[in-house]
Amino acid sequence: MENRTCFCDTGLFFDDCCGLYLCNDKKAVSALALMRSRYSAYATHNADYLLETTHVSERKYYSKSEIQKWATTNKWQKLEILSFTESTVEFKAYFLNAENVPQTHYEFSTFKLENGTWFYVDGKFE
Repeated sequence: MENRTCFCDTGLFFDDCCGLYLCNDKKAVSALALMRSRYSAYATHNADYLLETTHVSERKYYSKSEIQKWATTNKWQKLEILSFTESTVEFKAYFLNAENVPQTHYEFSTFKLENGTWFYVDGKFE
């Protein structure tokens, strides 16, 4: 990704931020890092990563083709972290939909650390 700024708005280069998880097979070190990398996965249309980082108990509710469609249909603009704890992240993701209409996705996400790996469990939406 030729040293571009990361999609998750840390200000770091992609290769030094979410690229570590999306391209180099490193594990996210916290729920917040996983949340940021999942946003970048949407921005880079990486449905495999999104499924792999969803907790196994929840995967049956997701379809790779639907994730891919959602990721590619929208133009991801910005991630805003509102608050976080060790296992939760509250955020807003800003994007343009297929008609180029600005949208905001609000979510309060829950994560779980299992065998040294963080997973997305679920989220509450507004």
